[in-house]
Amino acid sequence: MRKRFGIILTIVLAIGVLVVINSLAYVSEDEAQDSELSPNRSTYNARATGTRALYDFLSESGYKVMRWREAPAKLLGDDGNQIKTFVIIGDTRVPVNDDEAESLLHWVKNGGRLVIVDRRPEDHLLPHSGEWVVTTEFVNYPFDADPAQPESMTKDVKPVSPAQPTLLTQNIASVMPSRFMAAIRFFPESNDELQPAPSPSEHGDPDDEEQSIVVDEEPGTTAASPAPVTHLTSKNSALLVDYAYGQGRIVLLSDPFMVANGGIGLNDNLQLAINLLSTADGVIAFDEFHQGRGITRNAIASYFSGTPVLAICGQIALIIILLLWTRGRRFGRPLPLPHVDRRSSLEYVASMAELQQRARAFDLAIENVYSRTRRVLARYAGIDYNSPRSEIAKRVAERSSVDSHQLETLMRQAEEAINGGAISELQSIHLVRRLREIEGSLGLRMRSRDVRQSIQNI
Repeated sequence: MRKRFGIILTIVLAIGVLVVINSLAYVSEDEAQDSELSPNRSTYNARATGTRALYDFLSESGYKVMRWREAPAKLLGDDGNQIKTFVIIGDTRVPVNDDEAESLLHWVKNGGRLVIVDRRPEDHLLPHSGEWVVTTEFVNYPFDADPAQPESMTKDVKPVSPAQPTLLTQNIASVMPSRFMAAIRFFPESNDELQPAPSPSEHGDPDDEEQSIVVDEEPGTTAASPAPVTHLTSKNSALLVDYAYGQGRIVLLSDPFMVANGGIGLNDNLQLAINLLSTADGVIAFDEFHQGRGITRNAIASYFSGTPVLAICGQIALIIILLLWTRGRRFGRPLPLPHVDRRSSLEYVASMAELQQRARAFDLAIENVYSRTRRVLARYAGIDYNSPRSEIAKRVAERSSVDSHQLETLMRQAEEAINGGAISELQSIHLVRRLREIEGSLGLRMRSRDVRQSIQNI
């Protein structure tokens, strides 16, 4: 464990350094992104360019709002039956491709209402209305103001009053656009000159709703004029228009600042946003799919999107893979595995006893027992191990009740057997038993393990 403590400490320090670096990088990058050049118009964004204030207000006011996080093709299925207004705000992070625009416009043609709030929307999101072509152009560029400072965004801009009373301008005295609002242009496709927007009075009663009425070719029938209707104008340029497309309508507001967190509270901008989104009954869906919040992505990755957590996890995974790879590679010459001898001492004794028995080497068995008996007898007598057996027997007899002659005879028989004298298996067993009896009578018993081993040697 001590050898690996340094490695573990190094890994922990490396992970800590990565967390600090990614956190610092995240903060600086996050602050740099919130500008009019690269805005984030998502309803999840609570900073100046976001639209969270509008979404939360509508939600808390009882309007049916939701964040649409699926592809526009889902609007044509059962999921889109309850959606009546679809809102796209700003230059989205994920562009709307041709197939998605086709699905979205097909939904509008079937009766949906598309609200686009952008300075320069995609051309395929603004289809022709009859022979009328709708487009936008920048008036003031570049976008060099701080969106968090409304006074900078609206410098030298005057409030805009409604061009005519319509459902989209009701309860509005004036609105405050930014100085970066775009000009909406529309003209007949057959003419190259831009035409002013028609007012309801040009085609019928001004008290009618937004669309004008013209006489059809067949007597007794009427049809809605395809010409766009202007609701707000500034400096002879349209700021808010809408026009019919199939059974639905398309509404275009050319300044996202008016509905963003930084400008929604100016003048009657909030009332204008409510009019744009709540004219049609039903659910109001804010497009989050093209703001990079689509549910097609992993739920965990989507939750931590925009934070350094994903980068930190990726770097930690890379460190772990590198550690596993380096630990799995051999460094130096191959070494054999350590050999562990799993045999016990009893197995060794049993093996030696079996070999001696098969070889009839009874002299070796007697030698193993007699050598220890002679050593304990010499210690008991208090003389040297190499002393004559007669001297050992005499001294032992003096200190005990053992007969000196019998002990000397027993020792002589054992030494003769060890030196090659003829002896049978039964005789060797009898001789060893007598040696053990002498030890027992003198109180010189061996350890139980030695006793078992000595018996196995016979």
